[in-house]
Amino acid sequence: MDDFAQRYGPVAVVTGASSGIGRAFATQLAARGLDLVLVARRVDRLHELAGELRAAHGVEVTAQQADLADPEAAAHVVDAVSALDVGLLISNAGFGIKGPFEDGDAETLSSMLIVNCHTTTQLAHGLVPRLRRRGHGGIVFTSSVEGLIGCPYSAVYSATKAYVNALGEALWAELTPAGVDVLTLCPGATDTEAPRLQGVDPTTLHDLMSPEDVARSALENLRRGPIHVPSEHYRGQFDVLLSMPRADALTAMAGAMRA
Repeated sequence: MDDFAQRYGPVAVVTGASSGIGRAFATQLAARGLDLVLVARRVDRLHELAGELRAAHGVEVTAQQADLADPEAAAHVVDAVSALDVGLLISNAGFGIKGPFEDGDAETLSSMLIVNCHTTTQLAHGLVPRLRRRGHGGIVFTSSVEGLIGCPYSAVYSATKAYVNALGEALWAELTPAGVDVLTLCPGATDTEAPRLQGVDPTTLHDLMSPEDVARSALENLRRGPIHVPSEHYRGQFDVLLSMPRADALTAMAGAMRA
């Protein structure tokens, strides 16, 4: 067993595992020898992926169906893994919408708050005591560069990801002395279903990363928290924005989005 598997194994829980970055995390963790609990709504996709990973890597993979917009979903997931030695939580599930704030559907915005903030918090709250007792392990929160500043025309999504960033930073400070690594992953544009679901053609996005590269970068930097921006382009872009007077940065972003 390699150092990664010894520190973060034997079992990893991955939410949002049916596609995109979550699927990439699952595939790469299986290749590192970790058993997996895969969590998502689309259980047919989970079963398909589980079969592929068992065959390719000889690991144990459990498909756990959950609608993470249900406020009780996180508790059910924590209960489902109570008998397992979970060493790594990949809290990856999340979604966003683009457009003027007032045009957003109120129910969708409420679901976004539950999935991105409430469920993320409750999963960590349920598993952190177990990670502390083990004395080693890790948590990855998938956030976004949009959590680094309030993003016009992405107001609620960027607000939820700002929450995730703050949560991840605080837990990094609390848990690092206990041997538990915490990394908050802030990707830029990534070639997943998410842009298409928001009505954005991924080919129009700058410096588009593959979900595989994003997940790989996160796992390679897990011990170097608290915040990780895998894209050099977006790291530079947001460094510039955050160095500007806030009003100027926000005005420039709003103008770019309207254009």
